Parts: sequence; structure tokens; C-alpha cells
Amino acid sequence: MAGTTTPVQALVEHALAASTADDCVVIAHHRTAANLRWANNTLTTNGAMRRVDVAVVSFVRGTGRISVGSRSGSATTLDQVDALVAAADAAARAADPAGDAQELVAGAAADDWDRPPVETDIHVFDAVAPALGEAFDRARAGRRVLYGFADHQVTTTYLASTTGLRLRHVQPTGHYACTGKTADLTNSAWVGDATRDFAGVDPLAVEAELERRLGWGARQVALPAGRYDTILPPTAVADLMIDAYWYAGARDAHDGQSVYSHRGGGTRLGEQVARPDVTLFSDPAYPGLECAPHVTETSSSSDRSVFDNGLPLTRSDWIRLGTLAALRQTRETAALTAQEVTPPIDNLILEVDGADGTLDDLVAGTGRGLLLTCLWYIRAVDPQTLLLTGLTRDGVYLVENGEITGAVNNFRFNESPVDLLRRFTHASATVPGFSREWGDDYFSRTAMPALRIPDFTMSSVSQAR
Repeated sequence: MAGTTTPVQALVEHALAASTADDCVVIAHHRTAANLRWANNTLTTNGAMRRVDVAVVSFVRGTGRISVGSRSGSATTLDQVDALVAAADAAARAADPAGDAQELVAGAAADDWDRPPVETDIHVFDAVAPALGEAFDRARAGRRVLYGFADHQVTTTYLASTTGLRLRHVQPTGHYACTGKTADLTNSAWVGDATRDFAGVDPLAVEAELERRLGWGARQVALPAGRYDTILPPTAVADLMIDAYWYAGARDAHDGQSVYSHRGGGTRLGEQVARPDVTLFSDPAYPGLECAPHVTETSSSSDRSVFDNGLPLTRSDWIRLGTLAALRQTRETAALTAQEVTPPIDNLILEVDGADGTLDDLVAGTGRGLLLTCLWYIRAVDPQTLLLTGLTRDGVYLVENGEITGAVNNFRFNESPVDLLRRFTHASATVPGFSREWGDDYFSRTAMPALRIPDFTMSSVSQAR
């Protein structure tokens, strides 16, 4: 799309005016993105993108019922918006009554509603790209090969309704990842992180960390499956805690279908589920991980509702000092569970009271164990215990007498993140930690400590490289 001649706000207002439903919510996302890709110590591609997506949610009222229909798609012209509105209105009239029906949120126009979208472009990498070239030179001289990417996206979201809502939010999202390999491709390591603007991202520091990790792998050690004293860095902790958060839906818990269900019925809200020094929370204003301060939903699910669009979001403690304090829920499920309304929030933070130090400190205090740098292909085996299985990847290291002495073969693991929050013995300070498994496409705003966990279950040796 070369450009948008109709302002995004005008597309939204036109949709509201065109709808023949009883009520309507319109959400427009103006997205711009830029990216770099590299392989074999050479930049391979770069690009930029701009698009506008519009979602129309129509509400039709009947006797004691409200039906909902929604349609979304790319739209930059009034004719395209009209087609979405007509389809959403028709879908609402044909739909069954909505089980999550509530009165729509009312409001007034925000002070920044009339401001244009914020954009990014390839210049976001102006400082990164030259340093990346230096990193390639260093890697080449050390007989190492780098592969990776850097992505940056800025999304300006406009949310409006026939009940008066006019809300705007600007969300910058960036992340980068680099895999380093020895020249013979027998040894690999990974480093990645999230960033809002690529300020402070240092490709030379990334390359230096990859050099360090590949150096650890100069000695190869074969170990069998079993239970090991295991250290997870913040990135791997994020891989697991995101699942603990995603499965914390109030309806599933109330219906006896999750690890947060109480035997005999209801939820485990108020029960101790972790060590008493553990707090797991989300906060739209958390420094460096800022995200939307209000609900923005284009469709409903067990823990999301289009009726809640515009509800303000504030800090929600999911686990507070070891106790299950809240579940992801809508106004409908909050009434069902007699709890506060706590919709999903787009970040996640784990803190351990009194924990300090770094990942290196946890390694230095370990007699014999493993360091897992990242996990992948994580899947739920049993939702009622939240038993997860997955594979290790790009760096499993042997720790002996506080030092890393070699690289170990990969494993398949079986563990529950909720159980890990009861069992860990040591934790570092909380720092930003980017999930390799979920951060690229789904959930990049996380801050975690490193954790040391006894008897971490490696169920089998994996041949994955």
C-alpha cells in the first residue's frame, strides 16, 4: 500500500455512521514495519510495510438478547469499509444470542484521537546496521557464522463505538535474534531480546555473547535422560511462564478444565499455588514493557469479550506472594466467579521477593547441573496439571563446580510451569527476557528472573540440532 488518502479516523467514523445495527464498535490498526535479515555473515534482505486493518463489530438487540457479528480485513477506502460494515451487520442479525452480553462501555473522545498514526521505517536501524557489519567481520575472523533478523513495528490503534468511545493507542514492538554457529555447523548458540525502538541494541555485544557460548561448546558431553539440577535464564523462564498465563482463563478454571480448577468445583482463587515469595503480574505501565491501557478485542472467546472494548486496564496480580489472586476474565466470567474484572494484558512480569544477582551468579553457585538457554516446540500435554513438553535448542551446557565446562546433547523435557514456581531453589533479579518460542509472533513483552530448579525432568534425548 503506497499510502492512505483517507485518514484512519475518517474510516472509523464512516463505519459507525454506515452501520444499521443497534450498536457498533470499530477498531482500526494502522501498521508500519521494517526488518533486516542476515545469513552467512551477510545481510540478505531488508524491507518495509504499511497497511490498515479495520474490524467492525455489530450488535443487534432483541427481546432479552443481543447478537453479535464481526468482520475484519484490510481497508483503506470508504467502499472497502462499507463492505465490512454490511457483512458484520448481516452476521449479527443471523447470529445466536451472545452468551457474554453486557452493556457496551461508554466514554468520550480521548485528547489524542485526532492525532495521525505514528510510523516506523528502515531508518530505525541506522545505528544497528553498521555495527552489524562489524559483527559479521568479527565472526568471520573467528570462524563463526551468524544468522538472524531484526524487526520493528509500530501499530496505532483507533477504537470507537456508537456509545461514545474514541480511544487511540500507539504500540511500538521490536525484537531481534541471532544464532551463531561454528564454521563446521556442529555447534550453535542463540541470543535474542525485545526492544521498543532499537536504541541501545548492540550487535557487537550480541556477537561477543555468542562467541562466549560457542566457546562453552568446544567440549561436547553426552548425557542420558534423567532429572537434573537445571538453570533457566530469563528467556527460557518466559517460554514457560507465558503458558502459565495463557492457560489462566477463569471460565476454563471454573469448568474444571485447567490447573487453576479446584477439585470439587470452582477455581483455586485464594489458594497458594507457588512459593510465598513469588508474584506474577501484568501492568500496562510497566517501564519498558508498556502496552495498551484498555481492552481492544475484535472477537470473543472464553476469556475475552467484544462487549468489554474500552474497559481500562491496570496492574493485575495473577499470583500474589504465592497465592492465586486473579484469572483472565471478562465481565461475564467475573460475575460467574464473584471476582474482579481482570481482562488479559499484553505483558507479563515474574518477580521473586528479595532475589538479586544475575544468571552468572546462579551458575557460579551450582555444583553440578545444566544451563538451558532456550526452549522450543512447547506443547501442553495435560491442561489440568499444565504439564508441558518441548525440546531444548541451541545451547544446553554442563555446569561443574560453578563453571560451564561443555555443551550437552539436546533433550525433550516434561515440566509444569506452575509446579516450577513451587520447586525452584534460587532466583536472580527480574530483567527483560524475550521468549524465543512465543515472542516473535505472539507475546514479546516479558520480564523474568533466572531460576534454578532441582530435578528438572529430561524425559528423553533429542536428536534435534
